[in-house]
Amino acid sequence: MNLRGITLMAIAIAISLAHATQVGLTTSAGEPSSPTKRVHHYVFFGQDRKQLKEAKSFLETPAFEGAQVGYSWRQLEQGKDNYDFGLIREDLTFLNAHGKKLWIQFSDVTFSPDRINVPKYLLDDPKYNGGADKQFKSNDNNDEHPRHEGWMGRRWDPAVQERLHKLFTALGKEFDGRIVGINLAESSVGVGRTGKLWPKGFTYEIYRDAVISNMKALKHAFPKSIAMVYANFMPGGRSYLEAVYNAARESNVAVGGPDLLPFRPFQRANSYPLIRESAGKVPTGLAVQDGNYSDVNRETGKRATIAELLKFGADELKLDYIFWCTQEPHYSNELIPFMRANKRG
Repeated sequence: MNLRGITLMAIAIAISLAHATQVGLTTSAGEPSSPTKRVHHYVFFGQDRKQLKEAKSFLETPAFEGAQVGYSWRQLEQGKDNYDFGLIREDLTFLNAHGKKLWIQFSDVTFSPDRINVPKYLLDDPKYNGGADKQFKSNDNNDEHPRHEGWMGRRWDPAVQERLHKLFTALGKEFDGRIVGINLAESSVGVGRTGKLWPKGFTYEIYRDAVISNMKALKHAFPKSIAMVYANFMPGGRSYLEAVYNAARESNVAVGGPDLLPFRPFQRANSYPLIRESAGKVPTGLAVQDGNYSDVNRETGKRATIAELLKFGADELKLDYIFWCTQEPHYSNELIPFMRANKRG
């Protein structure tokens, strides 16, 4: 299909999903109807272990099956082959003692210029070409004034990939079948639009192939637990994202991503149709992240309720898993009462 055809298809899908969003969120009486699909609910705590241990409302809400907890590569490998999984063991023991399950979120990226999530040895040894590269936010099509907004592990670099896959093997050896799932950090990276900001060895094709290779390595290490790729956007556009989803379905890799945003056309034209198409073939999931609870429908000026977010995720996108963040006041004032009142998600 030519570029014009692909563009028209994306627009058609976006319009279709936009209509589904407006129609599917509420009944004719203006109240959301109950979702028809059962969803597994998890609370996303990030790396806030203190909050996890003190989250009485989470522990006492049966609708929450478990917690999604973040761990950085640097935390898990503190020197070359010096693996430290103590935090995972501690969290797993704590959650299991309270009848909850653990879902691991693995991170090799950051959204802060001051923090790098890959081990220090990758940064120091020239073999790894720096180990990590800057992510940029560019607000113009020419990348004239990029802003440094974080760091990404060189996941496309064969030398770095070798180390990454070895870590996956070590994690799987201890935790496969003991945790419910594990997901990679999102596929979207900040490399600009022109190629001026591309790091060493990066091309759209090389990056696409690396994302696919890495998710397959994760699944190989976790044949029993769910292995999920967070594929929200891809450098180069929709065709590269489609390639990731096709490979995921062929390899029994779960698909999902950050941000449950029913009103955003960019999400509706990119990952959302691909997630829905994957439903029933591989497990699917999305995270309700900071800012999602308060996202406003530009047409009505209103934001979605918890019930509407759930209905959109369950019935329109056919999600198996939703990871709810703890952003206040929405978490305590809206999510907890809703989950306690609606025991079937």
